[in-house]
Amino acid sequence: MMKRLMALMLCLAVLLTGFVMPALADEADADVVIIGAGGAGLSAALEAVAQGAEHVVLLEMTGKTGGSLNYTSGSMSAANTIIQQEDGIEDSVESYIADILKTGSDFGGKPNEELVREFCEEDTAVFNWLYENGLKDCKFSTDAQGRRAVFAPEHALYSIQRTYKCVAQDPTTYKSAAHEVLDTLLKADERITVVYNTKATELRANDKGQVLTVVAEGPDGEVSYTAGKGVIVCTGGYSANGKLMAKYVENGDFYLAGGPASADGNGLLLMQKVGAALNEEAMSAIPTFPMGLVSRDNPKTGSIASTYTWKTGGIVVNQEGNRFCNETESNPSIREVALEEQPGAVQYDIFTDKILEDLRAVNGAYFYDAYFADETMRGAHVKVEANSIEELAEKINVPAENLIATVEAYNAAVEGGASDEFGRLYDGTTDAYNLAVNKIEGDKFYAIRLHALCVMTLGGITANKDMQVLDEAGNAIPGLYAAGEVVGGIWGKFVSGGTGVMGPIVFGKIAARNVMNGELAEGYEVKPASNLLDESLFAKETSTESLFDMSRALTDGEYTATVDGQEGPMTVKTVVADGRIASVEVVENAETEAIAAGALSAIPQAIVEANSVDVDAVAGASLTSGRIMKAVAQCLEEAAK
Repeated sequence: MMKRLMALMLCLAVLLTGFVMPALADEADADVVIIGAGGAGLSAALEAVAQGAEHVVLLEMTGKTGGSLNYTSGSMSAANTIIQQEDGIEDSVESYIADILKTGSDFGGKPNEELVREFCEEDTAVFNWLYENGLKDCKFSTDAQGRRAVFAPEHALYSIQRTYKCVAQDPTTYKSAAHEVLDTLLKADERITVVYNTKATELRANDKGQVLTVVAEGPDGEVSYTAGKGVIVCTGGYSANGKLMAKYVENGDFYLAGGPASADGNGLLLMQKVGAALNEEAMSAIPTFPMGLVSRDNPKTGSIASTYTWKTGGIVVNQEGNRFCNETESNPSIREVALEEQPGAVQYDIFTDKILEDLRAVNGAYFYDAYFADETMRGAHVKVEANSIEELAEKINVPAENLIATVEAYNAAVEGGASDEFGRLYDGTTDAYNLAVNKIEGDKFYAIRLHALCVMTLGGITANKDMQVLDEAGNAIPGLYAAGEVVGGIWGKFVSGGTGVMGPIVFGKIAARNVMNGELAEGYEVKPASNLLDESLFAKETSTESLFDMSRALTDGEYTATVDGQEGPMTVKTVVADGRIASVEVVENAETEAIAAGALSAIPQAIVEANSVDVDAVAGASLTSGRIMKAVAQCLEEAAK
């Protein structure tokens, strides 16, 4: 009776939102229940219906699909693709496999060759499927010969051009073209129901030992969904959980989070509680970018924004004023690890006007001019200018004697014309990472603070090639599958370019195909894993301090405040009437719409309804939520004077 009632309620809810839900079977709410609507979850949902599912329920803890795809332009990679054929590039799956294994093996990494091979052998067809379903209509980046298959210097280079960089046709809604294709297909399929703002809190097994029920917390309280075929967990990684990263790497709590706040690793504990084996060895595989620009309003989050000034003579120093690597090293993994080991995982790019001039002359100043060129830009808050190295050291709070000695030693190495202790060359040899030689000297000196930035993690639970979740004895847990970042130990220590997008999409398809075509085993004994992660690692740190004391008297009127936003200023108008907040309007903003839309519409209304700025942030748009609250608080301060 309860299941029938739940089914009726679900149907009513969906009908009220304009969607049509197919009839539900008596024994289950859906054929497949998927947790997480990122690349893996979207792909899994689409493949499930392609394999015959009549109804798929997709649970998403935020108010939008996409997950990490909302935070990246989404480079993709694949071998033997339609694009390579059109570009006249010969490639092979075996070469692709070899490159991924080589990159993942750096610094003792141990990629899973079976899963890498499974990915590469499926990837071509999946990429071509995306291409035929919309990517072909997108604008692609090209190399000097006009080819759309390119090399991607932000990662270790492949042995052949097999990276694809394209822009979504609707860039205001989608940051990633792959997300746009998947989401468009999903919206057109009435067999898939997405339940937003709903977080999975528990997995439950039936009396046959099959994990087929998901308990979740939604806007109206606790709900549960039972699958007829299986549950697929696609909750992503733990790049937004500094405490969990710090458990496995020394400076993990200092890494900036460059992805969604929902990447908290909760899916790992969720599965561990029904017996999933955590790949402990892979949990320390947390690749970073040595180019993290810290957010203006959150010291724990950031985005990619290198200066690349070291390409024409700049240097990089740590918080002690010392160099720590060959800045022009062509293997980015070496530079990444070097920064991870520095105090606070922080570096300063040190350069001069001459160095910047040379960088612009070789068309290498794209990032600098987009983020740091003047005080109105997104990275201006971390740029420091000085008339001497001593003054620069004081302004960035590093020991002056150390920075002076570092610069003197570097300049002497440049004059020597050979190389230095880190292997950096000054003999005129040029490549993509070493475009000009300059000393650190002149009338103006600059420093820009950057951090280790984490956009994905490579640890997680253990799964087999069918994406069945395994217990500590290596047995498949009946009914339970996983795909995407939540699966650990696939790629090794470092991820290869484009696999961060294509990996979840490919493995999501594999998981759904096996859910729909596999047989559910019976008689399995479900019990928690022996090494459960501590609950405290997932506890959210919340502030009890109010942004504004609403017991203060307010003068009626219209007030406006401007705060720093994502890509520019945000201006908010607040109207006070009868001593209360009557209306809130975001009159100007430069937020990323694909991420911020929910907060821009919901937070002003919530503030008015609560007559307070202390409201809950919108999941997945916490930074935008906080900016609106901060601006309204400033308006109220004016009203209270």
